[in-house]
Amino acid sequence: MTRERSRNARRLQDRLIDELIGISRGVIADGVVAESEAIFIGQWIENHREIADKWPVNVLYARITELLKDGTLSTDQQKQLLETLKEITGGGISYVEPTKSTTLPLTHPEPELMFEGSVFSLTGKFVYGSNAECEAVITDLGGAIVPVPTADTDYLIIGEMGSPDWAHSTFGRSIEKAVELQDNGKGIAIVSEEHWVDQLAE
Repeated sequence: MTRERSRNARRLQDRLIDELIGISRGVIADGVVAESEAIFIGQWIENHREIADKWPVNVLYARITELLKDGTLSTDQQKQLLETLKEITGGGISYVEPTKSTTLPLTHPEPELMFEGSVFSLTGKFVYGSNAECEAVITDLGGAIVPVPTADTDYLIIGEMGSPDWAHSTFGRSIEKAVELQDNGKGIAIVSEEHWVDQLAE
């Protein structure tokens, strides 16, 4: 029964996040974020507290709260919020275009990657090559690959190209899982493809 309730709660959260992304896409359709629209999104999140601490909702909520702390939204702040909403919604990104979203929950500072004996999970599509090619490079260096992050995973590597099969369009289950593991005190690091490739070159 508890497991069923958990699944139902997860499905509800998924629907709410999808709804928020849909609302955000509607807001940015005209290329402008009005103060009233920013207030509406902030209030919507407050009315759905069950997802307020879920990535990327927490990123958006923090940004809106910060920008509206003086009760108004300047033209410059409107532009900032527009960029945040574009990043969270994908902003028209195609799966063949590199994703450079600052809202991705990457580990900072970027960690030094230890390959020998470490466990890696990959998500997204990689500029470096196919997932099989990327996995081969890691295993050749002594690392192990798992399909999704677990409590024993050391690194989640996010490909620089968006994937059309990612949940919520702009981020995937693997990223959600890694963030949950971090929230539960696990030591998994979330790393961009760019940093991973830089570490390969060292």
